[in-house]
Amino acid sequence: MADLEDRGALPLGSVMPEGTRFIGPVGLAANWRPGDAPSDDDLATCVACGLCLPHCPTYRLTGEESASPRGRIAAMRAVADGRANVDATFARFMDLCLECRACEDVCPSHVPFGRMMERARVQIEPLRTRRARFLRWLGLSVALRRRWMLSLARRFMPLARPFLPKRVRTLVPRGSPGRRVPRALEPDGPAKGTVAILTGCVQDQWYRSQNRATVRVLARNGWRVIAPRRQVCCGALQAHNGRLKTARKLARRNLAAFRDADWVVVAAAGCGAHLKDYGDLLGGEEVTAFPARVRDLMEFLEEQGVEPPTHGPAGEGPIRVAYHDACHALRAQRIREQPRAVLRRIPDVEIVEIRDGDRCCGAAGLYNVLEPEMSDRLMEQKAASIAETDATIVASANPGCTMQIAAGLRNAGRRLEVLHPVELLDRAYAAADANAHGRGSILE
Repeated sequence: MADLEDRGALPLGSVMPEGTRFIGPVGLAANWRPGDAPSDDDLATCVACGLCLPHCPTYRLTGEESASPRGRIAAMRAVADGRANVDATFARFMDLCLECRACEDVCPSHVPFGRMMERARVQIEPLRTRRARFLRWLGLSVALRRRWMLSLARRFMPLARPFLPKRVRTLVPRGSPGRRVPRALEPDGPAKGTVAILTGCVQDQWYRSQNRATVRVLARNGWRVIAPRRQVCCGALQAHNGRLKTARKLARRNLAAFRDADWVVVAAAGCGAHLKDYGDLLGGEEVTAFPARVRDLMEFLEEQGVEPPTHGPAGEGPIRVAYHDACHALRAQRIREQPRAVLRRIPDVEIVEIRDGDRCCGAAGLYNVLEPEMSDRLMEQKAASIAETDATIVASANPGCTMQIAAGLRNAGRRLEVLHPVELLDRAYAAADANAHGRGSILE
């Protein structure tokens, strides 16, 4: 971890007692808006009990207080009290956080650490170099907001791949994503209601098979499915990386796009968690009511019921499926048993648990690109734990996790298919249709 000190930060083991000032390069104090800083009320919720420490991935790997939630909150308090500056040291403490929210899951005081981290990162944005700020603006505030730019990037990816850093080449999926989902699809029989799906930005460009499977499964189970073209990126990546103003703009556009749906169903765990936080992000009565209509896809299927498939997804013989719990499903949305319950309804599917399966895989939005050293260590741990299961398929309900896990398994020489759990259900329906009627499913 020596490179951390090279970037102008104190050693990660530095203790932060009351009265300590953070030492950083002169002139790096940030010009940030106090309204986007962690609030005094949020800071006051932490009693520094330390129960979060063994659950924090960065603390577990380093053993250093400054790499723990308690240490980061101490840094936020020091800045809020005027005992420290927003400087390179403070920025390093915040940047190393995965925002996996494992700490929130075990906190007896219910500290809203995810919200605090988002606001702390707003504070540190002005400290970044002009080049870093430009690239973040281009990616987060320009490209992700415009579907055509992402589509263009994906189309040129085969040409650009040889020139990309090896790490990025390993992460970005190969092949064509296929067709986008239709604007609307009616069920075969009477509709139970209207479900709008968030097609996403990364998911829409590189994992469209998951969106198509989502539409087919929902329609088969009696729902009218719409994919509003006015929708935009959910804003999670922007919020997690210090661009709350952009995140709020995107949230308002999505509120308008999804206004007419009974439910808003999201197949990506990170996106779903963020949509459920729109009330906190924007405030207001209308916005506060919106999260009640948002459901994770697997949560929705378990809640509303699914038609049990009559065949397994492989067509013949049982398959072992290792289920990966995405942090923003398990921690932020408290979703664990629902996807497993749905998968257990599929014949010939054996669900196996991953050792330390509740630990972050190291993807964490842009973390696997911005913090490669820490991310790689977590990725290797996750790949090794998956390999121990002798599974042939990994079920992952978040595109970032899917990229990270697939890359980790390839690096380890393991050839396992990484699928969204809804794709297994969709394959089982297709196998049943082919066997019973000799026909394929819709939207093939």
